[in-house]
Amino acid sequence: MALRPPVGDHRLTMFAIETRALRKDYGPVCALRGVDLTIDTGGQIVGLLGPNGAGKTTLVEILEGLRQPSSGSARVLSLDPQRAAATLRTQIGVQLQNTAFVPELTVVETLRLYAAFYPRSLPLAEILSMVDLADKARALVGTLSGGQKQRLALAMAMLHDPALLILDEPTTGLDPIARRQIHDLLRMLRRQGRTVLLSSHYLDEIEALADRVIILSAGQVVADGTPLELLACGAGASTLWVAVAGSIDPTRLIPGASFEGSDGALLRYSTADSTLAILELAETLRTSGARLEDLRLKRPSLEDVYLELVGPAAAPAPTHAGE
Repeated sequence: MALRPPVGDHRLTMFAIETRALRKDYGPVCALRGVDLTIDTGGQIVGLLGPNGAGKTTLVEILEGLRQPSSGSARVLSLDPQRAAATLRTQIGVQLQNTAFVPELTVVETLRLYAAFYPRSLPLAEILSMVDLADKARALVGTLSGGQKQRLALAMAMLHDPALLILDEPTTGLDPIARRQIHDLLRMLRRQGRTVLLSSHYLDEIEALADRVIILSAGQVVADGTPLELLACGAGASTLWVAVAGSIDPTRLIPGASFEGSDGALLRYSTADSTLAILELAETLRTSGARLEDLRLKRPSLEDVYLELVGPAAAPAPTHAGE
């Protein structure tokens, strides 16, 4: 079942999030160093990436009104998070990485409790259907799986029909099936016109979901664009694996690519231009009479770009559940 269009003044807001020269100091430590951002309203998922200590949590907490900036400004749905915190909480949905539940309450009792914090909320049956927990409505929260608890946390963030959702690591520790269920929910929110600010350490998740990616490092924005724009700016090389039938010198098979050796029956090549390399391979096959048996291609990923920007010491968390 679809969410209704957002109601209230935030429908007319130019930006969902706007910061100007935003700075936050903790004594001698500078967590944010003049962050300038504008994020539009409307259906989009904005991924927020950065190593530990990059300033992601500080930025999100300022946007939520939980911390006061040292200097600069932040506005969320045209509201000052410090001066209009109570009003803002009725217009944004927040999911923390770890949500504290009362295990003795049922799922529907939990939602009813949180719905009482807002002047209006969506029907609980509608929310339960959206997060696929209708059959768990009378189950105790303490009996839910990790994935079900994350979906319940999302339901709590969506209860009051917000235009903007700020989600902190919503799939951490989940198995692949549970992660996919959360991903489907986020795509549904985008289709319904919500803006989602998604903080995650899973780069494959951000690459698959985000319409825009913002990378923080040492308190500054070091990259901001669509996943394709960031990939185009990266210096990473593509890898080609080729298997051919016929006698041919592997160093001459793809003239514009660097032959790096063999992986079993596959010859491995590195190239900065995968399209040109494939055209050169086709020409070599045509003139030599060799026959192509297998071709595999791996282009640079968002992880490659991320590591270029923030360094190998900030390698992301593994994408395998439970690691």
